[in-house]
Amino acid sequence: MSSALPGTPEPSGFEHSSLDLGSGALERGTWLGWRRRALVAVALVACVLLFAFARWLAATPYIAAQWAARADGALLLQSSALPELQGLQGRRLLALGDGRSEPRPVDALLLHRSPRWQVDDDARARQVVQQEWLAQGLAGGAVELLLEGGPPVRLQAQPRGFSGLGLMFWPLQGLVLLLVLFAAVVLLARPQLRSALFALMALCQAGNLAFIALESMRGLGLPAGVASADLPWRLALDLFTAAAVVQAFWRLCGTPRLARLAAAASWAAVVALLLWAVLSPLSLPWWLAQGLCLALSVLALVGVHRTPGAEPNPYALVMRRFAVVGLFTLTMATAAVVVSARRPEMAYGVAVGASLAWYLFLASLLLLTPFLSRSRQVLREFALLAGISTVAASVDLLFAAVFSTSAFTSLALAVFIALALYAGARQVLLQHLLGRNLLSTERTFELLYRAARDVQAQPKRYPLRQAQLLRELFDPLEMSRAEPEPEAGAVRPRVAGGGAALLVPLAALPSESPLAVQLRFAQRGQRLFTQEDARLAQRVLEQLRRAVAYDEAVERGRREERQRIAQDLHDDIGARLLTLMYQSPTPEMENYLRHTLQDLKTLTRGLAATEHPLSHAAAEWKADLSQRLQAAETQLGWSVQFDRDLDLSVVQWSALTRVLRELVTNALYHGHASRIDVSMVLKGGALALGVSDDGKGADPASWSHGLGMGGVRKRVKLLGGQVRWSERQPSGIACEVHVPHFVEAPSTPGQAPR
Repeated sequence: MSSALPGTPEPSGFEHSSLDLGSGALERGTWLGWRRRALVAVALVACVLLFAFARWLAATPYIAAQWAARADGALLLQSSALPELQGLQGRRLLALGDGRSEPRPVDALLLHRSPRWQVDDDARARQVVQQEWLAQGLAGGAVELLLEGGPPVRLQAQPRGFSGLGLMFWPLQGLVLLLVLFAAVVLLARPQLRSALFALMALCQAGNLAFIALESMRGLGLPAGVASADLPWRLALDLFTAAAVVQAFWRLCGTPRLARLAAAASWAAVVALLLWAVLSPLSLPWWLAQGLCLALSVLALVGVHRTPGAEPNPYALVMRRFAVVGLFTLTMATAAVVVSARRPEMAYGVAVGASLAWYLFLASLLLLTPFLSRSRQVLREFALLAGISTVAASVDLLFAAVFSTSAFTSLALAVFIALALYAGARQVLLQHLLGRNLLSTERTFELLYRAARDVQAQPKRYPLRQAQLLRELFDPLEMSRAEPEPEAGAVRPRVAGGGAALLVPLAALPSESPLAVQLRFAQRGQRLFTQEDARLAQRVLEQLRRAVAYDEAVERGRREERQRIAQDLHDDIGARLLTLMYQSPTPEMENYLRHTLQDLKTLTRGLAATEHPLSHAAAEWKADLSQRLQAAETQLGWSVQFDRDLDLSVVQWSALTRVLRELVTNALYHGHASRIDVSMVLKGGALALGVSDDGKGADPASWSHGLGMGGVRKRVKLLGGQVRWSERQPSGIACEVHVPHFVEAPSTPGQAPR
């Protein structure tokens, strides 16, 4: 096999290894030395910081009670374990005080803990004021609740403790730690701009999830300063993520100038809006902030769609699908929050649920990105569930707000739609998300069967046929020869370049050195290679190897049986014919038996031979025919032209031998010819055989088809060819045999030609 496989272009200049965000380094075992120590240090620092964060929150005071919002915006007490609030369930909370100044009125905005997802700008200002007032009162040691229809209730501030953090706090903290470690792994594995952008996005989403974990705590009360800092910090995390996505995606567009321009414009807009948020956070319009996030998402989508088609980038195509799904999910979350703003009793729950679903979905995409070429079914399912949850929350709000359905009805419809989407479109969504389209079992079996039959017909094409089978399976844009890996364990196909390439070792012939091929850009550059592809390539090539080994065993058995039959014919029938020849009563009988012995000798030699080169077979045919025609006092005209010398199979050798003998016999004993001309031409894989004589043969159309002609037709058909007889002028018969695909002719009896 040459350095480039036949029919494949030379490798392009695309550096597929640049697509790998770190998983390749993990596979190559580079996690030694400073990388491992740095990763351990990052993990320890992150764990300490998360524990300190949880301990700080556990020490902050709060009001241990459950509250609910009413349609008019009133805040109602639902339940509480505090003795001071026993028997007051269902009362409306009118105001909060600290015992030193006048109580301040409060409403359902006290439940909203994230100004970042508060649509109404005036409501956001009131929300921050109420949260900070409550935090100051709790920090002073006591707070007074003015409930409707009763005197003020004074509560002593109590620390939350770890039990007051809530059940959602700890899983979210675990996800925060996972994102931090992913960012560190990717950045340490391959320090480059792409890895830095990924690490920035992962850390920003870790910060968002930390804020959500803080907001998921039980009861009322946040640490002082959290509510006022929520908007600039959360907005900075979202905008940094969006700008990093824009810069990363536009780097794939193939136009450095446009990429720099898009990145500079994105970061400039982000910095300008963040300065506004820091200097005057309560005056920043929510639609301006959210609109910039959506605009940057659209800009990122435009950038990844500008990937040049001359050099397909499968990583960019997968990122394009991620961008489309991410933009749709963010739009649905935004729509859900906007619609719920008109329903005070639902606004808090939807703002928390929609934002949580969105951030979980984005986090799952980030966790999935370094492992696009590996099997991470849990992460894929997580991403899908997060996206469908966002859609379900949005549909729930649409039914409730637009069609004025009850809460139970809208929730039931949303759950039904979400389940239908998950059950009906799960496989399609997952395949489209990663661009996967594996072959069906029937198609794979068909390709494997054809490859096995081709190798059986031409064993020397075994290495090349393996490469062709891989091309048919994965339809790569490029395929080239690769150097086999020297490691003893590197005998399995493996994914390289983060999924851009697949390296497959091939089984070589005994006389050849080990081979390997590199497939790049699966499905004409439409998707990445995955570990499933590597396992499929290994299983298919293993099955082909077994089929070849089985065919070799069968052929070895046939060869041994032919040799046994040839030996028996030589020792038994040959000895008897030789005895009869010595005891023949007449010279004619002796001559006949001598020719019969010669024919038997030719037959047994052909059956016992392991190889039948065409040039040797032609020489034997000429010698045999010359001897027979010389005894019959008939001239022989012999013309042979071969553009290659190939090894004939037993079927080919046997068929041609018997066809030549039958045609010459007919010319001798039926046509009484004085000259017989034989021509044989092999050109371009097609064989043309002609036998003509000057005998007394009549019009072939008037012949009665006996065993001789029937045998000739059968053997020519077995080779995949056609035979035709015609009358010569002034006398004689010409027979023409044409086998168009003689080089690819079948090697076993009964096999139909392709």
